[in-house]
Amino acid sequence: MGIGEVYMVKEVDVRELAAAHRGGALVVDVREPGEYLGGHVPGARLIPLRSLPARIPELPRGERIYVICASGNRSRTAATWLASAGLDARTVNGGTSAWIAGGGPVVRGPHENAA
Repeated sequence: MGIGEVYMVKEVDVRELAAAHRGGALVVDVREPGEYLGGHVPGARLIPLRSLPARIPELPRGERIYVICASGNRSRTAATWLASAGLDARTVNGGTSAWIAGGGPVVRGPHENAA
C-alpha cells in the first residue's frame, strides 16, 4: 500500500452474513473477550482489535472474512487493516447488535475458536 492509498472496505448486512454463515464462512469477532463471552455469532473466532495486526498471518488468504464487532466501528477498522494486507474482508454493518436484532443465533460463553 502506497502512502495516501486508501482501501475501501465493503460492508455487508446481517442477511448476507447469515447466508455466508450457513455456508461455513469465517467470522472474526474483534471485540474484547468479555463482550464476546456475553454473546457472539456461533463459530466466530475471537481476535480482539488490539491483537489483530500481529495475528493477520493466521488468517486464510483466498477466503472471504466477515469481521464483526458490537456496532460496526471496530470491524470497519479491522477490515481495512485486513484489506491492506491483501485479504478479502467485509465489515458487518450494525455488528452483533444488528445480528441479534435480526434474529441471528447467539452463543454465550467461550467457544473453541476463542483466543
